[in-house]
Amino acid sequence: MKHKIDPPKIADNIALPPQEIFSLQTKDEFSFCSINDQFIDSQEAGKVSFEKVLFRNVTITESSLSGIELTDVIFERCDLSNVNFSDAFVHRTEFRNCKLIGTDFTRGRFQNVLFTDCIGDYATFRFANFKQVAYVDSSLIGADYYQSVLQKISFNRCNLDQAMLSGTKLNGIDLSDCEFSGLHVEIEDLYGCIISAQQAASFAGLLGLVIK
Repeated sequence: MKHKIDPPKIADNIALPPQEIFSLQTKDEFSFCSINDQFIDSQEAGKVSFEKVLFRNVTITESSLSGIELTDVIFERCDLSNVNFSDAFVHRTEFRNCKLIGTDFTRGRFQNVLFTDCIGDYATFRFANFKQVAYVDSSLIGADYYQSVLQKISFNRCNLDQAMLSGTKLNGIDLSDCEFSGLHVEIEDLYGCIISAQQAASFAGLLGLVIK
């Protein structure tokens, strides 16, 4: 990671009081607690807030939690696949070894966020705003970053094959140690993008080149 990311202001080795969630209501607030080994399903609530919360082994499914606010939060070994987190505000948050397959973060705002060892294939980050964010050792196959704003973001050893980056400026973004056979991207957005010599062939077709 080239950019400093402020970690969550919560120690994951302290004994936070456990909290059970049976249902979520719009504008519910949770703070200074741990949520462990729970299965949360079929919830629909807007602007639910979590501050200084540790999630461990939590599965959320068949749920819409648009406008969720996450501040100083750690998700560890959680499955958030296909959950609607559109318009989320995510600040000083870490996702560790989580499943985010098809998760919808459309128009989300991410600042000081770290994704490590996550599976985010086909996750949607359309029109999102990123500042001081890092993806490390994560799979983002087919992930959608259409017209997102990327500031101080890094992708380290990630699989970005067939990710949608059209309309997203890649100036200064280093993809050289990432894996992909192709990306959906516009020529004008590639200016200043850092890639390896081996990856250059993936973009040859965009430039009308034929590699012999």
